[in-house]
Amino acid sequence: MKTADTQSITVETLVNAPVEKAWKYFSEPEHITKWAFASDDWHAPYADNDLRKDGKFKTTMAAKDGSFSFDFEGVYTNVVPKKTFEYAMADGRKVKVDFAADGSKTRVTETFDPESQNPIDMQRAGWQAILENYRRHVESN
Repeated sequence: MKTADTQSITVETLVNAPVEKAWKYFSEPEHITKWAFASDDWHAPYADNDLRKDGKFKTTMAAKDGSFSFDFEGVYTNVVPKKTFEYAMADGRKVKVDFAADGSKTRVTETFDPESQNPIDMQRAGWQAILENYRRHVESN
C-alpha cells in the first residue's frame, strides 16, 4: 500500500484513568482484543504485542459475520514506557502514540501517516472510532 503525499493525521482522546492504567490497556493483548475495532460489527479476535524497540505486534481485525479480516501489524522503532511509542506498519507508514497526564486523566494522542486508498476524513474517523472504543474500555474496567 502506498502512502499518501500529505501531512500526517492526528486523533486524540482524554481517558479518565491514570497513565499507568491507560498504558497497560493500550499495550496488553488481553485488552487490545476488547477495543481494537472501529464499529460494533467488527472485533479483534487476536492480538500479540512485544512492546519494546524492534518488538513486533499484530492484531487481527475482522468483521463479525466472517466476510473480511486483516492483520494490523508492525515493528516498534521507539518505546519510552508510560510516555510514548512509535512504530512502522507493515506497509512502511509511521505512527506515534503519546500518553500525557492531564490531572487524574490521561491524554492519548495518535499521529499517523495516511494511506492513499481512502479519503483522509474516513481514515481520521476510523482511527478516532477505535481510540474512543479504547477509552470506553479503559473507563469501564
